[in-house]
Amino acid sequence: MDYGLIGKLEKAKRYAEDRTRFRFNRFELTFHGDNNDHKVSYEEGAFQCDCEFFLTHKRCGHTMALEILLKDMIVVPVQE
Repeated sequence: MDYGLIGKLEKAKRYAEDRTRFRFNRFELTFHGDNNDHKVSYEEGAFQCDCEFFLTHKRCGHTMALEILLKDMIVVPVQE
């Protein structure tokens, strides 16, 4: 194995352990819910979800799960 690559792999492992090094600005994903799949996106601190609950409450179980999963890696949405 390339010794330079070994050093990079070790550095990558250290980076991966420190969640504060990462800040997501935007992403889109499919969330596999209990009943249906949902399209969830995030951009500059704001989530969007295509589930009915999100449409009326601007927050849902899908987006809250992502807030927990991505703690310290996203800007937490402001509660209105």
